[in-house]
Amino acid sequence: MPRILDVGCGPKKYPGSIGIDMNPDTAADVLCHLDQGSLPFRDSVFDEVRAVHLIEHVDNVIRTIEEFHRVARPGGIIFLVTPHYTDFSSFCDPTHRWHLNSFSFWYFYPEGLHGEASWYSCARLKQRRLRVRLLQVWRYLGFEFLVNHSLRFRRFWEFYLCYVVRGKVMEFELEVLK
Repeated sequence: MPRILDVGCGPKKYPGSIGIDMNPDTAADVLCHLDQGSLPFRDSVFDEVRAVHLIEHVDNVIRTIEEFHRVARPGGIIFLVTPHYTDFSSFCDPTHRWHLNSFSFWYFYPEGLHGEASWYSCARLKQRRLRVRLLQVWRYLGFEFLVNHSLRFRRFWEFYLCYVVRGKVMEFELEVLK
């Protein structure tokens, strides 16, 4: 059985996972406030770390990803779900601190965001899968398919079209490199 950590599990913990949350009125197995210290687990113990609609709430995205990287085993998966910054939900929730796009985690890729590795973090990730969901009308018109199947089109969309052809939510599956 894979060891799965569901960070910020809320009332619906991922089946078979160890759930952590800061709120005692959740399905959490472990109470922990991620912004106030480290996760209470040893290094490299989880096959998968899941953070569904959590990363946009944390104080420090880089430190949080580094902590996920620390507790995940080499080759493990970090699964993130977050709103695209052009979605209404990104800005209507007053607890959202970050508004991210489909390139936000390139910071942790070996080639980095601007063609060279980041010198501010040692955490390295490799994108295994990214799914960008668009508003329904754009999905039916084929834009979602293009955004998800062509890096070139996705870059064009992020730079020039995303305020018209708005994103909804992004799902990242990132492989831990150690």
